[in-house]
Amino acid sequence: MHLHPVDSPSGALVLGHGAGGGVQSPDLVGATEAARSAGLSVALVEQPYRVAGRRSPAPPSQLDAAWIAVVSQLRDGPLSGLDLLTGGRSSGARVACRTAAETNSVAVLCLAFPLHTPGRPEKSRLPELDGLRVPTLVVQGESDPFGTPPPGSNRTIVRVPGTHSLRSSATIAAAVSGWLASLVPTLSEQPITRSTSAG
Repeated sequence: MHLHPVDSPSGALVLGHGAGGGVQSPDLVGATEAARSAGLSVALVEQPYRVAGRRSPAPPSQLDAAWIAVVSQLRDGPLSGLDLLTGGRSSGARVACRTAAETNSVAVLCLAFPLHTPGRPEKSRLPELDGLRVPTLVVQGESDPFGTPPPGSNRTIVRVPGTHSLRSSATIAAAVSGWLASLVPTLSEQPITRSTSAG
């Protein structure tokens, strides 16, 4: 866990990385900057396979279990008492979507959500997004070969120049900032009750 705290946070954002990269990817850096500017502490989470030095990701069930365990530790520790937003880039976004209910996430941020493998639109992962019942932002490259999800009732889609890699931290920061501006006031007005649900 790589913590980027702010003074008197109104909430926190927990982000995971993509399948082949780490927490220093430009889009995660941009999202971190946007969140901290909005008054949120940020935790960047490395999956165990990356910590162990492996490049190939673990199966989804293992990714999800590790993520839930880490979010629980953050809730009990450095992010105690804060409403948590979760999210990530590519594979990390999928993990956050699949586990949003179990982590009591109040919103989900998806960077480069891989809607389908390139050239295989029939293998859609849209149900992972459609299953969310909380505000969701998807920031997608205009030329992403993994496709772009459609908007939904709780889902905002922002398309930015680029492909699946989303190399401009500034562009991502701008896209995320606008979405957070509408969410953070709501967080700060709510009585904090979710911290008691950890574990």
